[in-house]
Amino acid sequence: MGKPGRDALKLNLQKATEEIVGFIRKTMEEAKAAGVVIGLSGGVDSSLVAALCVRALGRDRVLGVLMPAEFTPQQDMEDARRLAEQLGIQTRLVNIQDIGEAFFRELHCDRRDVKQRMPMANVRARIRMVVLYYYANLGNLLVVGTGDRSEALIGYFTKHGDGAADLFPIRHLYKTQVRELARHLDVPEKIAAKPSSPQLYPRHKITDEIPLDYEKLDPVLVGLVDHKLSPKEVSQLTGTPIKVVEEVLRRFNASKHKRSMPEQL
Repeated sequence: MGKPGRDALKLNLQKATEEIVGFIRKTMEEAKAAGVVIGLSGGVDSSLVAALCVRALGRDRVLGVLMPAEFTPQQDMEDARRLAEQLGIQTRLVNIQDIGEAFFRELHCDRRDVKQRMPMANVRARIRMVVLYYYANLGNLLVVGTGDRSEALIGYFTKHGDGAADLFPIRHLYKTQVRELARHLDVPEKIAAKPSSPQLYPRHKITDEIPLDYEKLDPVLVGLVDHKLSPKEVSQLTGTPIKVVEEVLRRFNASKHKRSMPEQL
């Protein structure tokens, strides 16, 4: 991968597809699993992963689970259903609203307290992973993670929530590469271009939690992480303000524990 710039994130789309398909097949064979289960959100990451799993295993071995809460945009659920129909995979619908409410009631959560917003959001993410593992255990399936490299490097995922899975087929791809590969595999443009949002609380937006749009963030991460350049060098190469580059680096360093196995003696 080249230094930060126009071509730094260019993919050989056919090669990338073949490598991921091979990885999925190998992991399945080693686990002797019957198939995979994926949380479908209507977003580009989960849609691409579903398309890759169908290509690797066939539609009969892929299960998609839709897990809305009361504030989940109806359009996202419609996009997820249409994608599942396009791929020909089976789906399950599990509304997590009441499950979450049971947790929040017993934890005496106060929605008016801003400090409780993210802890409650993380509960929802972990509920979704519990649901996926229920279906995995029920059918001898592997849970496929849908996170990408951009999110992983800045810790933009929930530990033991969407950060928990049996395999991560696209975690080596930056978000801009995910969008490019999704288009290559005929994921609908409406989904490929959709702004990212985990929808973990009402009106949850990507800009609530990341310092840059992915088109600007990815070259910064390439410079800082892949080439280990200084913030000053990355700022000069990408035209990103030095304070923003330093904030990206801070998030990378602060989230290392989320990308590692728990510490032990």
